[in-house]
Amino acid sequence: MSMYVVTDPATGEVLETFPEATAEQIEAALASSAQAAAGWGRSSTADERAALVHKVADLHRERREELAQIIVTEMGKPMEDALGEVDFSADIYDYYADHGPAQLADESVDLGPDAEGTAIVRRAPLGALLGIMPWNFPYYQVARFAGPNLMVGNTIILKHAPQCPRSAAALQQMFDDAGFPAGAYVNVYATNEQVADMIADPRIAGVSLTGSERAGAAVAEIAGRNLKKVVLELGGADPFIVLSTDDLDAVVDAAASARLDNTGQACNAAKRFVVVEDLYDEFTAKFTAKVLAAGEGITPLSSETAARNLEKQVQAAVAEGASLASAGERNGAFFPPGVLTGITPDSDAYHQELFGPVAMVFKVADEEEAVSVANDTPFGLGSYVFTTDADQAARVADRIEAGMVYINGVLMDQAEIPFGGVKRSGFGRELGRFGMEEFVNKKLIRSRT
Repeated sequence: MSMYVVTDPATGEVLETFPEATAEQIEAALASSAQAAAGWGRSSTADERAALVHKVADLHRERREELAQIIVTEMGKPMEDALGEVDFSADIYDYYADHGPAQLADESVDLGPDAEGTAIVRRAPLGALLGIMPWNFPYYQVARFAGPNLMVGNTIILKHAPQCPRSAAALQQMFDDAGFPAGAYVNVYATNEQVADMIADPRIAGVSLTGSERAGAAVAEIAGRNLKKVVLELGGADPFIVLSTDDLDAVVDAAASARLDNTGQACNAAKRFVVVEDLYDEFTAKFTAKVLAAGEGITPLSSETAARNLEKQVQAAVAEGASLASAGERNGAFFPPGVLTGITPDSDAYHQELFGPVAMVFKVADEEEAVSVANDTPFGLGSYVFTTDADQAARVADRIEAGMVYINGVLMDQAEIPFGGVKRSGFGRELGRFGMEEFVNKKLIRSRT
């Protein structure tokens, strides 16, 4: 049976199955993508590519309702979140179309007063790239990868998550309808074995993966053996640090939003809430009430398997001494929101990522301990700091071991700002100017005249 199956997580009903790619289809994808990279990718102008990328943005907006409904059915995303994801994806394509030509312009190098001639850095495409994308944001994750790289002139072979074959097909249709040439963007329903072979194929110049640590390690190993550039965006257990506030209710609202967005299935969601002891009791009481109240309108996780895995993690935490406040029991793919307290450093959950609507809350004595707990994790993706002291905010932001720090706010992602992490959360950056820099040849051209 094919691994590419649309299963409605709300009902468990299998709605559609898509055939896995044949060897001939994989070869055709590699050949057409390499040909398009050598032709269109190098001969087209930045302005010509920008016009095509703008069209992709337009098509996202034109097909907004249809695209949103696809991912509601595929992975259980709340409709409001699905519509927002389509809108944000369109904004990302527009950002790169608007700013790409300027970001790709030649950069002069200051050679000093005694040097002869000139030197410039010219940004050129690397070639055909392989993207391996996850199920939790089926359009947004692709936009972060495809938008800047098509703008550069790289071409894309896209292997989407097995849960998302309909959204993968819808994306392919939009790139085709936008007018991209054959091979510029190619969707493949590839198996893991075919992916490994594609990474090793000399026609693939680089690989970008968003997914689990295990998948990232496997991809990086193959890419490393074949000297391929890789960008990895992996898991996260982002701390949400509460040091002081003049409006605790607002902080609690932000905390709940940061934990429950996309039903808790976001790599950069706040997952560990680190609260100074003089605010801990009141914060925990209000936060728990807010999280549990969200159970009435909760949507399913992406699959029953995902819900079972989260259930095992929560049960293990309780068995190791944690206390759980929960909105109920798991029902198929539906997992009730919950809050864990009393987790100690020797508990497995202390170092894990809980991918769903369950939060962990920790009491700390002061700023020093808050930073220590925040950094005591194998992950380093995002982080959140809430304080009324601007100096403290800057001080703590400097000390947090993460790729991103958000101060006194949540859900502040924009196309303009970089996204990425450190430690076991991966490496490389997406979005913003930095997203244009990952898969380019920064070619030096030095002349004496």
